[in-house]
Amino acid sequence: MLASCVILAALCTLTIGKPVERNLRLHESRPTAPTGFSRVGSADAATVLNLRLGLVSSNVDKLIETLYDVSTPSSAKYGQHLSKSEAAAFLNPSDESLHAVHAWLADNKIDATTISHGGDWLAISLPVSQANEMLDADFSVYTHEESGTQIIRALQYSIPDDLVGHLQVVHPVTTFVVLGPKTASTSAGRVSLPPKQKRQSACGEGHVDPACLQALYGIPTAAATNPEPLLVTGYINEYPSASDTEYFLSTFRPDYTPSPPYNYTQIYGGGYDPSNPGDEANLDVQYTVGLATGIPVTFISVGDDTNDGTDGFLDTANYVLSEESSAYVVTTSYNNDESAISSNVFDKLCSTYASLGSAGISVLFSSGDGGVAGIRSDSCTDFVPTFPSGCPYVTSVGATTGYSPETGASLSAGGFSNVFSTPSFQASAVSAYLSWLGDDYSGLYNTQGRGYPDVSTQGVDFAIVLNGDITYVDGTSCASPTFASIVALLNDELASAGKSRLGWLNPWLYSNPDALNDITSGNNPGCGTDGFYATSDCQWSPITGLGTPNYDALKSAAGL
Repeated sequence: MLASCVILAALCTLTIGKPVERNLRLHESRPTAPTGFSRVGSADAATVLNLRLGLVSSNVDKLIETLYDVSTPSSAKYGQHLSKSEAAAFLNPSDESLHAVHAWLADNKIDATTISHGGDWLAISLPVSQANEMLDADFSVYTHEESGTQIIRALQYSIPDDLVGHLQVVHPVTTFVVLGPKTASTSAGRVSLPPKQKRQSACGEGHVDPACLQALYGIPTAAATNPEPLLVTGYINEYPSASDTEYFLSTFRPDYTPSPPYNYTQIYGGGYDPSNPGDEANLDVQYTVGLATGIPVTFISVGDDTNDGTDGFLDTANYVLSEESSAYVVTTSYNNDESAISSNVFDKLCSTYASLGSAGISVLFSSGDGGVAGIRSDSCTDFVPTFPSGCPYVTSVGATTGYSPETGASLSAGGFSNVFSTPSFQASAVSAYLSWLGDDYSGLYNTQGRGYPDVSTQGVDFAIVLNGDITYVDGTSCASPTFASIVALLNDELASAGKSRLGWLNPWLYSNPDALNDITSGNNPGCGTDGFYATSDCQWSPITGLGTPNYDALKSAAGL
């Protein structure tokens, strides 16, 4: 009997600390790494991975219902935005989901930290060997061929059966993101402009500047009286320069001298090196400061410490949803290939953007600069949607060129998401375009997808100051800050009139297409095709969206 007890005790000792065996089910997979990535080999077993667990949010359907209620002009609740805490609460996981996921982690002796305002994201750290075992994965090293950046990812992973419906995604596993702005610049040296041009510029003089945009779109020059901050996001070690911005203003907006020209904040290890400014950061800051007169502009530098697998987009969205941020208009000039993102990650991020919209925050992104090829070169067989423009809860901004009339810029990325279906607010606009398009490009794009961009502005030959020299840049990176500045100015006028801010823009925009200048020509070639064309037969197109802004008409559409 004693011997039996000893044997039993020994068996118990051997099993203590071993994870509970669970049946695993394939959760996410991709057949190969995205174009531009190559596998180097298996990751070192001892390398520590920093992973995110995205839990299923318990009330997303109600979030979307609420978002439409407060954002649709015909709704009785239009403009009745939620507080940030109320908006974030829709993202909360259920107690059952929290218990199930934490029990799994405890069985594997893994600690977790809650890292999102809504409580739906957890952060964990574990060695590759344990991650491979827990997730039945093969974590490997992949190289991004263009940049040389190496990342550790897997092509598939599994989760326990009892976590299905509780754990939406483990990330980054099947997401392959390396961000890069698509700004093209050509140095023109320090240009000495004659005094008259310094005071005002007419469009058509070889470049676009604030005075040109103010004249073209009717943007007011008077200073805002009830302003809220406009947030410009910055990534991949792109920093603006205050001295460049001051020179830009003295040249192109001598009537306006804010001090300081902009504010600066850093998250997740973001840096600041004004001695080495980036063209993207300078562009975004100079055109928000130069157009949104009297609006305080904050540049947020998002560093490499995010470990969020989207190069900071997830963490930036959660920061904006927190009480740390007071901005109600956010512009971002970075994007990626939609197919590089796990659809579950994209869905989680898009829900966070919906939460921001329900709190009255307008989120704008440039659509990308590769025409229908997205961020790729012309070596594509199907059209390539960009991320995150496919999310219905952001406003995607394309680009135009020329003045009389404006035409769609060939670089303007546009098309249809392969992740999100056509939302109700744009259903009739997209349907009209597809009817006009007919069978052209059949099979190259998703006819049921969310169409983008939503709107556009000028995006070619923008004058900026970089390292003390005037330089000219192209891209939808020019367009998103321009449209965001207009939104910030409209919000200021709404506040002065005692009205609520615009918030999520899309239902309002598609309800008021006449407030935008219809663009009837231009196309965005790529993938060996001419791409999509703008046409006079229907206003919306997947190159310029509904068109370019008419400030007075937008003001009227906002009830001012």
